[in-house]
Amino acid sequence: MRHLKAFHVFDVAASCSSFSEAAQQLNITHGAVSKQIKTLETYLGVALFYKKGRNVFLTQEGEKLKVSTRQVFNVLENTVNALRQSRLHTLEVSCEPTLTMRWLMPRLSGFYESSGIDVRLSTAGGAVQLGINGLSLAIRRDDFECHRDYYKTSLVEEWVGPVFSPDYWEKVKHDLGSITTIHSATRSSAWKNWQQMSGTATDFTHHSQQTFGHFYFCIQAAIDGLGAAMGSYPFVMDDIKRGVLVAPFGFVPSGCDYILMSDKAHLVGEEKQFADWLVDNLSQAIPK
Repeated sequence: MRHLKAFHVFDVAASCSSFSEAAQQLNITHGAVSKQIKTLETYLGVALFYKKGRNVFLTQEGEKLKVSTRQVFNVLENTVNALRQSRLHTLEVSCEPTLTMRWLMPRLSGFYESSGIDVRLSTAGGAVQLGINGLSLAIRRDDFECHRDYYKTSLVEEWVGPVFSPDYWEKVKHDLGSITTIHSATRSSAWKNWQQMSGTATDFTHHSQQTFGHFYFCIQAAIDGLGAAMGSYPFVMDDIKRGVLVAPFGFVPSGCDYILMSDKAHLVGEEKQFADWLVDNLSQAIPK
């Protein structure tokens, strides 16, 4: 639109009925206000103000234009404020991939409905650099050396155990030696560690094996009946409740926790709301 700046200067001057006050509000000179008004009057072919003594007043045409510019700039201001407010209520969070897919994402809509905060997720595990690209918080399994300057909040103790599809368990439960164990390249020692912690008499380490590149592939493979996967309880709790997975050997503590990492000692605003929600909800993700 031509002369948008001039329309804006006119709108401010018309609202305060003073070129001097308009100049102060716009942080420009009195002469600059006069020049923009003159440009607009020339463009429209009508006078918008008239002088009476040292004061300026709107002409009839100026009054008509004021109604329109006030509506237009009100709409623009409201839209800009809404967009800025939307940005203010956005939170950038990094989370472990499998925890994101199997626990966090199914629950995020509930958090948004109660808080109005839009959580934008990126997925990664291990070390993280907070503050990059607006990243505020990170959810991690504490199986790595954390940045010494980051503050950690424990969310839940991790419990692990083998999970099977109901049909696959019925097929192998009387012949445990026939179980195919599903392994993840990202947690290659998960079965061995579980066997040591659980004290089970069955040696699963020499069973037929399948290996997938990531933990969430393993869980899906177990759901599809390809074998038994080692499940972290938050990853499989919903599937167990739905009856698509069973855990006949139960769960044991893995020795790790899921934690929330921040570069601030005291969280406020959206970060605190999300952290409180995480603690309240993820702390319940332990086997009963």
